[in-house]
Order: sequence, then C-alpha cells, then structure tokens
Amino acid sequence: MNSNVKEIPVYLFTGFLEAGKTKFIQETLEDRRFNNGENTLLLLCEEGIEEYDESRFKGDMGKFIVQEVESAEELTTDFLSKLQNKYDIDRVLVEYNGMWMIDNFYRVLPEGWLVYQEIMFADASTFINYNSNMRSLVVDKLKSCELVVLNRADKANVDRMEVHKIVRAVSRRANIAYEYAGGDVEYDEIEDPPPYDMNAPIIEIKDEDYAYWYSDFSERPKEYEGKTVRLHVMVAKNSSLDKNEMVIGRQIMTCCVEDIQYKGILSKCDSASKYKSHEWVVVTAKIAFEKHRLYKNQTGPVLYVNTVRKADAPENEVATFY
Repeated sequence: MNSNVKEIPVYLFTGFLEAGKTKFIQETLEDRRFNNGENTLLLLCEEGIEEYDESRFKGDMGKFIVQEVESAEELTTDFLSKLQNKYDIDRVLVEYNGMWMIDNFYRVLPEGWLVYQEIMFADASTFINYNSNMRSLVVDKLKSCELVVLNRADKANVDRMEVHKIVRAVSRRANIAYEYAGGDVEYDEIEDPPPYDMNAPIIEIKDEDYAYWYSDFSERPKEYEGKTVRLHVMVAKNSSLDKNEMVIGRQIMTCCVEDIQYKGILSKCDSASKYKSHEWVVVTAKIAFEKHRLYKNQTGPVLYVNTVRKADAPENEVATFY
C-alpha cells in the first residue's frame, strides 16, 4: 500500500434480515471505547425494521454519516472513494445485504480500505433452515468472517452440534457465539479433532476427508509442516513447471456446483514427467513450505513425493465437506 494513502479501517457486518446487525452496530457506536471522535461512515445496504437512534452517539463523538446503498451495482470503487473524500472519513461500518455476495464488496474496496473485522449475524431459530434453503448465501457469509453471532438463542431448542458442523464445513477459524435472552453470551467450545491421525508416520487422507484436510491444511499450515501424507489426487501440468514438478490436487465443492474449483499443490517428484494432466495418482509426500514462482515467489506449500503410483479415479471425483 502506498505510504501516502490514508488507511481506513472497515468493520463489516453480514447476515440476513432481522439477524441483529442494526442492534449490534447501534450498541457499538454508543460505546465510547469504540466511538471516541472518529468521523464514521455507515454504509446501510438493507433496510430492516429497526432504525438507528443517532442522538445516542452523536455530539462530541465525531461526525457520523449514513449512506444508503440500494443495489449491489451501486457499490463501486469510485463511489466509495468519493464518499471518503467528501466526508473526510476515518473509518467505515458496513451493514451488508445478506442477499449480496461478499466477494463483490471486497473487490471494490478503494486503496487503503482494510477490513479490520468481519462478523456474521444470524437468528439461531432460523439459521439451520436458512442453510438448507440458501446454502450458497450462507457459505458466502461464513467463508471469511471471524465470528458468527447467533441471536435469540434458546438453550433447550438450538441444535448446537448441527450449527457447529455447518460453520466448520466452511471455516475452522470462525468463532461461534450464542446470545441468549437477557444478553448472556456463550461461545461454542466443541472440539474438532481431525478425521485422521495427525501423529501417524504417514497421515492417511481418505477420499471422503480430502476437502476437510485441504481446508485445515490451508488454515493451519504450521501444524502440517514436516508431516508426511498419503493422498489420492489428480495431476495438473503446464509448461511453466520443471520436468521434476507437477501440481496435484482435487476439485472441491464448498456448497454448490457453481463453486467447484480445482485446488492444487505444487509437488516435486523425480518421475513427474511420466504423468499427464487429469491422471489420478496416489502419492506419499512430505510437506514443506517454500518460495516458488508458481506462488509468485511467495511462500507456499510444496509436497516432496516419496512414492507415487497411478490410480483409478475415486467414486466421487469432486471432494465435498459432506
């Protein structure tokens, strides 16, 4: 980032209508530990039943500007930059529309705008149904948030294990909090042991566990560095690779057919030249992290292959979390 560009913290609040976003933002702005004089822009991307009571956080608590955004197309880099210049803002809060894809927002952030915190809100009584009926939208809001807040929770009726599975299928880093009547908050402390033995000399990754492994491996790379794994994967080759290199991986589906992507990892193998793209192999390899041109000279995972053999395609070629 250009050192002359002003850094603008962005606090992003996602979730569906009546999930509790407005109430949380209202209470946050009333808290002088948070609101201590900065010029604040609130991007209001949907209109719920509750309205903001600006009288409770204006005055000596900094300038406060509400900008309604009626459509996702209205959110552009130019639009946001003009708001920054017009109001000389110090930070941005966003009440995001649950029906808009989150990547669209990240794509248009002006230079210097950095998301400091992303929180998803949900009604605990409807969250599981939302996931069943609008899985792709739920996944979209879970994938990058750091906290999921389930409001209106009832200890007797919330299926916490099912909620846990829904969140963990998308993200292992997001914390889960339940807010009960009266304001009590309880965090999810369900442990997530991997479905394979992390201490085995060779960690065997079954076909049905590949999506889980790839997600956990991506989020906790240090836990896997130096470990040896056995994987059933598909080869990908291109002209930029050396003769002893190939990419191995699987297609992974997070929520629906539209989001299927091939997730590959660079591997170094003496017999790499024998294998062609789209061939299936079983490899045993040690995990390292190194800089490589495939990762634009940034540090990324490299699998040093000990053994490799051709294999048939798995029964389900696309790896899923279910």
